[in-house]
Amino acid sequence: MKARGRPVKSQIRQNIVEILNFLGEGYGYGIYKIYSEIFSKCAQKSIYYHLKKGISTGEFIVKKIEKEKGDFSWGTEVEKTYYALGPKALPREDPKVKEEVEKYVKARKQARQNN
Repeated sequence: MKARGRPVKSQIRQNIVEILNFLGEGYGYGIYKIYSEIFSKCAQKSIYYHLKKGISTGEFIVKKIEKEKGDFSWGTEVEKTYYALGPKALPREDPKVKEEVEKYVKARKQARQNN
């Protein structure tokens, strides 16, 4: 009998594992921005779905939740949930992903220094 529902394995989730492997930890929108640079475009909602699903499969853990003040279109505060690799994550050490993550981290550091 064939299993019903979505398959447990997901290429999107595996790609997020690769990103977090080199990033260490990240929040949803940051992961989405890196994902969009490296892989084919996908909906931001898909990234958040797979982060949540990855928690239930043990591929991701919630590292911390921070509130950040700022001038956002919806108000003055945002809550960021930071994710890291969980015990069941199996990264493949993709050099292309490593290079893109390093570029992203370097660009963020430069942006912070310029502000």
